[in-house]
Amino acid sequence: MNTVERLPTKKLGYDLKLIIGDQIQNAQISINHASDKYQVSRASIYYWLKKYSTLEQKKQGMSKKDEIKKLKEKIEELEFVKDFQQDIIADMELITGVDMSKKSLPKTLADEIEKKKQNRLKENG
Repeated sequence: MNTVERLPTKKLGYDLKLIIGDQIQNAQISINHASDKYQVSRASIYYWLKKYSTLEQKKQGMSKKDEIKKLKEKIEELEFVKDFQQDIIADMELITGVDMSKKSLPKTLADEIEKKKQNRLKENG
């Protein structure tokens, strides 16, 4: 009969489990080495790794939601600034009669400014 030598079960704290998980994931130690060093079964270490990665994914998911929210706010802010700048350029072009935007801006932005100018002309009669 083939017997497998079992390591005595040993309870390790949460922080130590995270440290071991980090060391394994960063290839500082192998699972076999960690099993020998900390006297815990490889199965336990695999379990911690799975549990640890799930916790990390949840943390990243939460931070990704926050990051998306911040990026959406930044986009909104930048769109406001862009509209404001386009309004100023459109006003300046109407006052001076010089089409600066067509010479120096990408076509899409110059077209937007041209529309703003046309709207202002319609509003002012």
